[in-house]
Amino acid sequence: MNLLLISNSTNAGEPYLQYPIKNIGNFLSGVKEVVFIPYAAVTFSYAEYEAKVQNRFNEIGIKVRSIHRAKDPRKMIREAEAICVGGGNTFALAKKMQQQGLMKAILNKIKQGTPYVGWSAGSNVSCPTICTTNDMPIVEPESFKAIGAVKFQINPHYLDANPEGHAGETREQRILEYIEANPRRWVVGLREGCMLHLHDGKMELIGSRPMRIFKKGVETYEVNPGDDLSFLL
Repeated sequence: MNLLLISNSTNAGEPYLQYPIKNIGNFLSGVKEVVFIPYAAVTFSYAEYEAKVQNRFNEIGIKVRSIHRAKDPRKMIREAEAICVGGGNTFALAKKMQQQGLMKAILNKIKQGTPYVGWSAGSNVSCPTICTTNDMPIVEPESFKAIGAVKFQINPHYLDANPEGHAGETREQRILEYIEANPRRWVVGLREGCMLHLHDGKMELIGSRPMRIFKKGVETYEVNPGDDLSFLL
């Protein structure tokens, strides 16, 4: 499979998709059109989301075609040159994808080598489940099951901070609860400004920050760009 799983679309203070657009362009080299899945959008329309992404993808010469316009969404996936799943609310995204039968359709397609790009919620749905999202469950999907393109869970926007005066759980505490209940699953805390590239059975961490690794029975630790990630495959 050929995957580019990005923690976040935009770094603080930057224009939309500024930091990852070069990586996306390199990853999609030779691709003329992507099928875009905008269903994580909640406070703005799918058409607005499509236009926003197209505006950025103009820089890399790629046309964005949103699946919300398709009469037969699964056919659009089957015919896709590449697939791109945008961020937003993971529960809204999963619900709509499940309703349209897109989880299985996308998995079948990317198993054939079709490139897949996802950021934030789009990275979450590449995992076996959406259980390690940071989002509020504003809608109820059919289940927490997702595409399952990778065997591990991603926590995008991973944050180390524990603000002074905050009495709630930290991001790490929430993930530790998850692995307590799901002891066989690896979880990666993917910090902002970073991404995972999976190609030809090899995976690399891209970015300037380490990634935090969680597994029941294993002391939590960090991996850096260039480190061996084969244990996750």
